[in-house]
Amino acid sequence: MKIWKWNAAACGLAAGMFVAGCGTPGAPLPPSLKLPEPVTNLTAARTGNKVTLTWTMPKKTTDKLPITGTVPVRICRKEHSSACLPVPGNLAFAAETKVTFDEILPAELASGAARPLIYFVELNNPHGRSAGPSNGGHVLAGEAPTPVAGLSAQLRKDGVVLRWTADAADTQATAIRLHRTLVTHQAKVEPAGKPSAQQGIFAPAPEPVEQNLLVETGSQPGRSIDKTILFGRTYEYRAQRVARVVIDGETVELAGPLSEPIRVEAVDVFPPAIPTGLAAVATAADSATGASIDLSWLPVAEADLAGYAIYRREGDGAWERISPSQAVVGPGFHDVQVQPGHTYRYAVTAIDQGGHESARSVEAEETVPST
Repeated sequence: MKIWKWNAAACGLAAGMFVAGCGTPGAPLPPSLKLPEPVTNLTAARTGNKVTLTWTMPKKTTDKLPITGTVPVRICRKEHSSACLPVPGNLAFAAETKVTFDEILPAELASGAARPLIYFVELNNPHGRSAGPSNGGHVLAGEAPTPVAGLSAQLRKDGVVLRWTADAADTQATAIRLHRTLVTHQAKVEPAGKPSAQQGIFAPAPEPVEQNLLVETGSQPGRSIDKTILFGRTYEYRAQRVARVVIDGETVELAGPLSEPIRVEAVDVFPPAIPTGLAAVATAADSATGASIDLSWLPVAEADLAGYAIYRREGDGAWERISPSQAVVGPGFHDVQVQPGHTYRYAVTAIDQGGHESARSVEAEETVPST
């Protein structure tokens, strides 16, 4: 009996320290509704008439309890302000599953003009209740753009010119996407002892295998140029029309089918640019030195430039190369094989490391003073 009184007294002391009295049950906790946390990373993409949804299932409920078993999933889609219509299918996935779901669009959603279509995913508890829909996954409903026809390519010194048949469907809301694939990379072989322009600090950066170029159809209908190619490599191009609509500040695309591929071997058969700014200045002979003519010109800014060749003639005579067989490196030349009182005409060409030579520059004429 005394022991009981002592415990009661201790209990009274504890009651002053804690909210819940000793031996008194606390406030009952509500039962967990087992509502899965909503999906937050839903993405949607349309290829042809197939829409692919991807998302990750949560691992906890809104009560921060681990999810056990599979979770029933409902998917719906809506246009503009209309109701969200259910997508057929009985789906259920386990926690933390990375889900991919495909739907073939009904005929009414795969026709007409391009327009916004939004998908939502909702996760339910065993009683069919949810904590709300996911973020929206945006695609475009409507008829896919027409295929690109007549794709062709022409290799030029400044890049690959691509052409295709312009279509009446090309509008401000339609663009052309060019898909470029690097097929092969042929290393350039240099003569023994000669450094390559493709080596060292001047070597081009590695190219990605796949690259895309988006061409606005309003700029040059049926034409574009890819200036980012590197010579000595082989590329493959395919093209597709892309309808584009801005939804809530985000551009959503609807791509048409890819065209048949065309292949381009980027072989450098093009000479460098013609030198410009050629000037000639004569110096008369004196007791120490003979007469001479100094030539200068503006340098040609090309990565594979090897140097220059200098040509001379008198009057309307034939051109004669007066520079060494090896290209002159700098934009200047000192000609000492001249005679006082004679008039000479000069021209300069540029030579690349492949041995391709440009046309001759504009002539420069100079007369050597008589002694």
